[in-house]
Amino acid sequence: MTFQLTVLYGRPADPAAFDAYYAETHVPLANGLSGLTSYTTFKPGPGPDGAEPDTYLVANLTFTDADAFGAAMGSDHGRRTVADVENFATGGATMLMGDGVTTHA
Repeated sequence: MTFQLTVLYGRPADPAAFDAYYAETHVPLANGLSGLTSYTTFKPGPGPDGAEPDTYLVANLTFTDADAFGAAMGSDHGRRTVADVENFATGGATMLMGDGVTTHA
C-alpha cells in the first residue's frame, strides 16, 4: 500500500506569480523528497453550475509507504519544502494525507 499527500491550494491573490513560483521553485523542492514515487497536479475547472472552484490547484504526491512519508517530512529537506508553501500560497493550503488505495473502474 502507498501513502498519499494531497494539497489543495486556495485561489491565490496573483495566479501568475503563484504559477511561476510553484513551477520554478516549489516543484523542484518537492521532487527532491525521498520516497516520492509520483507527483501530479491539476487545476479544477468550473463546477456544473459554472462557478469557479475555491481550489486553484490540487497536488497529489505518492510515497512508497507511511514510513517513507514520515522520513521525508521529518528530514531537513522535507521541512524546507513544507515551509516553502507560505512563500507562494496566498490563498491558503490544506494538506490531506493517508494510505493510498488503488481502485479500478
